[in-house]
Amino acid sequence: MAAKDLPELVRRRLWELARTVEEASQRSCRVLPAETISRIARSGGSSFISEGVAEYLAKALDVPENRVRRAAGLPAVPDPRESITTRPNLRLVRNDS
Repeated sequence: MAAKDLPELVRRRLWELARTVEEASQRSCRVLPAETISRIARSGGSSFISEGVAEYLAKALDVPENRVRRAAGLPAVPDPRESITTRPNLRLVRNDS
């Protein structure tokens, strides 16, 4: 299952962000060449990345590192943001007129 999740994640995020593989490569601080990102996106479920690459692929796709790790079948890393609880900051305004 995880083998085909990573290419789907890469394709979907590039499409959502309207970003080319060259732009994603720039976002990864040029650690991941555009050709590598393109191969990951094209692979039909046979892509494999190492733990060191997950951080830079996450930067390229603007997603948390653990999301890339989960899609690639890698173990999660501790993330201090997981303990943050968020609630909607809504204010109800009454219209009596």
